[in-house]
Amino acid sequence: MYEQEVIVTTKHGRMPAFVAAPDEGEHPAVIFYMDAPGTREELRNMTRRIARNGYVCLLPDMYYRLGTVRFDIPRRDDAMSGVIRASMNSLTNALVTDDTAAMLAWFDANDRVRPGPVGCVGHCMSGCYITTVSARFPHRIKAAASLYGVNIVTDKPDSSHLLVPGIKGELYYAFAEHDQSVPAHVIPDLKKALAATDVANTVKVFTGTHHGFCFAERAVYDAEASEQTWADILAMFKRRLG
Repeated sequence: MYEQEVIVTTKHGRMPAFVAAPDEGEHPAVIFYMDAPGTREELRNMTRRIARNGYVCLLPDMYYRLGTVRFDIPRRDDAMSGVIRASMNSLTNALVTDDTAAMLAWFDANDRVRPGPVGCVGHCMSGCYITTVSARFPHRIKAAASLYGVNIVTDKPDSSHLLVPGIKGELYYAFAEHDQSVPAHVIPDLKKALAATDVANTVKVFTGTHHGFCFAERAVYDAEASEQTWADILAMFKRRLG
């Protein structure tokens, strides 16, 4: 399998990224938006898993505007959590939209990428971003997945759930049953917004799970729910991307 550290040039600067792909041929592209703790080997392994299933998968360092930001998650304490929150809050839907435009251009210039529809997946903070970019690039983003996403429904004018009428691809949302980061109204409001459109979508709540249940390095890891989520996402990618 091919893998490489690369640079994606955006309107805001040079964004480091990790890419993994099958060794030969052209393959559909997938963007893997990180969670709040940022890029790390755990996410690179997930990127490799997507690549092994026949995709060119790009994992961007979304904190590049801050410099090089890395967190040693096993040593996480209150001080580190504060820095993680500040890093997460430095991003906006508009900034991620700009970065996504640059990543799509990077795909278009890469001879490993098959021209055509693009997929994306995002953990945690990136649930709102996969929704936003699906609406901002409806001609390109045809399959988007959120894993225990946060801030998908807010009272702000740029709330991502307000954009779903403009989406032309398929959406998949996997929520944990127990998640303090997702207020009780979010899932009903999201379902209501989706029901008012003809967007193909799946909204699942995995019984007994907690936020982060797909991360094997965390105590909340749930193997059954994680593998079902992976199966659902890869099936969607196959339907929509080939």
